[in-house]
Amino acid sequence: MQDLQKEATVAQNYLSKIAKLVEAKFDEHLPSEEAIPRNLHKAMRYSMFAGGKRLRPALAMASFDLFGGTGDSIWFATSALEMLHTFSLIHDDLPCIDDDDFRRGKPTAHKQFGEATAVMSGDALCVLAFELIARTGNAEAMQNLAHNLGTFGMIGGEMTDIDSEGKKVDLATVDYIHYHKTAALIEASLVVGAQLAHAKQKDIDAVQKFGKSIGLAFQVVDDILDIVSTTEELGKDAGSDLDKGKATYPSLIGVDASRKKAFALYEESLTALDSISGDTSILRAIAAFIITRVK
Repeated sequence: MQDLQKEATVAQNYLSKIAKLVEAKFDEHLPSEEAIPRNLHKAMRYSMFAGGKRLRPALAMASFDLFGGTGDSIWFATSALEMLHTFSLIHDDLPCIDDDDFRRGKPTAHKQFGEATAVMSGDALCVLAFELIARTGNAEAMQNLAHNLGTFGMIGGEMTDIDSEGKKVDLATVDYIHYHKTAALIEASLVVGAQLAHAKQKDIDAVQKFGKSIGLAFQVVDDILDIVSTTEELGKDAGSDLDKGKATYPSLIGVDASRKKAFALYEESLTALDSISGDTSILRAIAAFIITRVK
């Protein structure tokens, strides 16, 4: 565990460094609050700058660097990925879905700006994300993102999550929800970085497997934290999964077994990197950071 904590510290330093760089690009890529419609643009910027680990941009950058990527195309991707993630959070928090009051320690977008503006700001971020990805000139990267966002990706997972609330479900359904709702965009972030670096297909396949495993682990850990943490610690409403009857690992197999599952996925993610000849230490450190968020 001590070695994992050391790796997690390396990852935290990397995430902090990347966050500063990508947030400067967010500022460039987002519309100014002075541009009409001002309230919409203010809402978009409010949610984008509300904080967060910037995990998805960092994974894309780490993958891009791992495979020797050059040029500025990655910055369009890092902004697009965080916009897509933020769009999903805005919509996830809405009264018609999870009805959450706080996100990252601040009022959610619909609490701050009203439901209509929140919906529109999420929509606008999604559209802007694809405008930015188009600027990379990489059709495969755009296709990958669209697939992992749509009905066979994050949106499909969110819909299944909603449909499963309050119902008795099996582990296969929970796996489906976790993979599509969370892991798909994490996986896509790594793949986009590799695609923009023109990596070999076998290496793209390797980081895709890594992303699937660590993305699933990320959601299992999130489910555990929802139970064992406070609202102040999480920066969002704690215990909401249980209150809503969400389909989660802890609800099916308990917290201890869920911890074991998360660590098994972590080990699986490291194995996926073994076939890559380059320096995968940053990706391994990020995996350690994800798993050590819960003891």
